[in-house]
Amino acid sequence: MSQAAGDAPVVSVVMSTYNRAALVGDAVRSVLAQQGAPPYEVLIVDNNSTDDTRAVVEALIPDSGGRLRYLFEPKQGVSHGRNAGIAAARGAYIAFTDDDVRTSPTWVAAIYRAFVEHPWAEFVGGRIYPRWPAPAPAWLTREHWGPLALVDYGDEPFRVDLERPVCIVSANLAARRTAFDRVGMFDPAHQHEPGWVTASEDHEWELRVMRSGGAGYYSPDIVLDADVQPNRLGKAYHRKWRYDHGRAVTRLLGPGETFDARMLPVPNRPGRPVLLGAAPWVYRQLAEHALRAVLALATGRRDGAFLHECLARESLGHIVGVAGRRRA
Repeated sequence: MSQAAGDAPVVSVVMSTYNRAALVGDAVRSVLAQQGAPPYEVLIVDNNSTDDTRAVVEALIPDSGGRLRYLFEPKQGVSHGRNAGIAAARGAYIAFTDDDVRTSPTWVAAIYRAFVEHPWAEFVGGRIYPRWPAPAPAWLTREHWGPLALVDYGDEPFRVDLERPVCIVSANLAARRTAFDRVGMFDPAHQHEPGWVTASEDHEWELRVMRSGGAGYYSPDIVLDADVQPNRLGKAYHRKWRYDHGRAVTRLLGPGETFDARMLPVPNRPGRPVLLGAAPWVYRQLAEHALRAVLALATGRRDGAFLHECLARESLGHIVGVAGRRRA
């Protein structure tokens, strides 16, 4: 499907970027090289960068066929950047990606097809594969892909709802404009806390859709590759991410809520025991993973020990997070 000059975009691609002048150019070029796509536009939101981001992006505009636009958003944070892109977008479908990715040549076409074939889906997304800067260490198996924002939920598509509430990571997330009209935009309250290495604004928005009766769709055909930053190949990063993630998800809880075993916020039933705001299963999970880590280490299975250590840290972060919310 070719795009003539002046065609109104059907899909708007929003990329928020901050001080990634060395990376953003290749990411933009990959989005501009789509094949078989409906008319689309690409909005690069400069989220208060102090490097050469603007110059890099503007140098690509003349050869973009009128698709590429540069925006500046001074309020720091990816939620502010994406919300600025949503406000400026002209398409009925708004796709989000990051400044360190390479989209497949059929990425926009696959997004559009998913929406057309599944009119009930308010958001769609797919796989994020790694681009390694160096050979990955042996311990960095797919169980550790979460801290790298990598995603592969398998070869079969499925409905994303409260029965299967997986997170469609915002580096490869698209939504109908009507979904934002219905439930609102991304909530900056769920951005990174100072010093944290993870956040939950994408998951919070998707839960808002699902809890209001909507649903999403996972398509294995919606594919992109993401650069894995070198510092994320070390165990220290994974330890911190797990603990920070355990804390971050507790911000999804409303007053009087706790998580069920699917990590869905639910009202805390009268008489249901909680300790410092956390359900008993969280403490059982912490104890189980800590014990498995010790046993694996004692039997020489260092990689298995590290995985259970990370999962124990996530549970501990959860407990610390809900305890902090109760104090607040």
